[in-house]
Amino acid sequence: MMLSVLIFVPLVVAAGLSLWPGRLEAQQVKRGVGITTLGLLLWTALAAGRVDVLSPDGQLLETLPWLSTLGLSYQLGLDGLSLPLVALNSLLTVLVVYSSPIPPTRPRLYYSLLLLIQAGVAGAFLAQNLLLFFLFYELELIPLYLLIAIWGGERRSYAATKFLIYTALSGLLLLVAFFGMAILGGGGSFSLMDLDTQHLPLVTQVILLVILLVALGIKIPLVPFHTWLPDAHVEASTPVSMLLAGILLKLGTYGLLRFGLALLPAAWQVLAPGLAIWAVVSVLYGSLMAILQQDMKRIVAYSSIGHMGYVLLGAAAATPLSLLGAICQMVSHGLISALLFHLVGLVYRKTGTRNLNELQGLLLPDGGLPLVGTLMILAVMASSGIPGMVGFITEFLIFRGSFPGFPLATLACMIGTGLTSVYFLLLVNRAFFGRLTARLANLPSVSPWEYGPAGVLALLVVVLGIQPSWLSRWSEATTTALSHAAATASILSAHVSLPWHL
Repeated sequence: MMLSVLIFVPLVVAAGLSLWPGRLEAQQVKRGVGITTLGLLLWTALAAGRVDVLSPDGQLLETLPWLSTLGLSYQLGLDGLSLPLVALNSLLTVLVVYSSPIPPTRPRLYYSLLLLIQAGVAGAFLAQNLLLFFLFYELELIPLYLLIAIWGGERRSYAATKFLIYTALSGLLLLVAFFGMAILGGGGSFSLMDLDTQHLPLVTQVILLVILLVALGIKIPLVPFHTWLPDAHVEASTPVSMLLAGILLKLGTYGLLRFGLALLPAAWQVLAPGLAIWAVVSVLYGSLMAILQQDMKRIVAYSSIGHMGYVLLGAAAATPLSLLGAICQMVSHGLISALLFHLVGLVYRKTGTRNLNELQGLLLPDGGLPLVGTLMILAVMASSGIPGMVGFITEFLIFRGSFPGFPLATLACMIGTGLTSVYFLLLVNRAFFGRLTARLANLPSVSPWEYGPAGVLALLVVVLGIQPSWLSRWSEATTTALSHAAATASILSAHVSLPWHL
């Protein structure tokens, strides 16, 4: 039951906090939750140590019968697709709890919601049953809605409602796709081991995949389903933005590989050129919109849309190298985006604004925020794909693996890396260089505990950039096997033509 610990411990602690009859000091609550999340991070490391990285199959499997009449069983497993993301979830939750200022109201509810999100995300990445994945996919919806609606900014109600509507629609479409797969390819069972979707008629596969792509495209999010993301980030608190960009968006990209490519490979090959074009649109649109923004948080939010496009490009190519790059890019983006949002939050906390028209000179050692500026420069270098940072090697893997199949799309996405440098150079130049204005002179100092999460994330960004094999080794066997299986299925179904190909 090693994997179940990652789900049920945060659920039990969250329930205990909510139902505790006596009074608890806010600092006690934070300390207890911090110890819990740190323990879960260590438990994740212990589970990772028991995984054979040379095996592409699911490991540490747990299976219990549940609602057999509905085709729902409690099935968990860990492989190269899920392990890096489970570890990222555990790490970011520790940093978010550590960096979160104690809310002035309802601290027990606040930390309980963070634990519910951790449990839901871990369960989704570990689920080996479509319906079980859906349940965990929906579990994080209400906690994140409440975190934005209660502790967000001035327009928090609008942003939270918009997020709720979009994500609810995503869940509905996902459920439709899953029911189609289970009824047509699994005899009513939602278990991944029982599904035989690859032998469905190609037209049926394409229809199911289109529904799945729309559902997960909302979650990622990809253009044109992206409009909820900038509003959610701007109104959410810094810790919530770190979780949202760092790990929650990865539920969508993970779903593309686990359920789209793996279960419907023939249809995936048919739609792959369109997916590559979709990736280009998201990369270029996200980058161009980021250039136009004045709010630092909006810039980072739109950058996430662009960087998720790289993952889609790697998934569309479906080569061993591009798929490995896609998984590594999810982790890379999770680390870099969490670092960027944390630093933007520090700037806002000390200056009271995120508007680039009101900021300048923050890098100055006298009265400014020099260490924040230094870490920000490192973070934007990583996001721009500068060699020596983890962002470079992950994007290189995607581009190198995708170029043979989609050369024009790959070149267009490479232009996106140049645009990333443009909007982040604009951010750094306007906010951190120049002279401090009178309003910004003698800013409050940043305490060491505020720097802690940024230090951990920056260290990982550099270390994994210098030694990327420490990251890629966990997924290489699984992504290679997934690519070969998809290619084989595509060859076997090559004789089947769609109506529009006749």
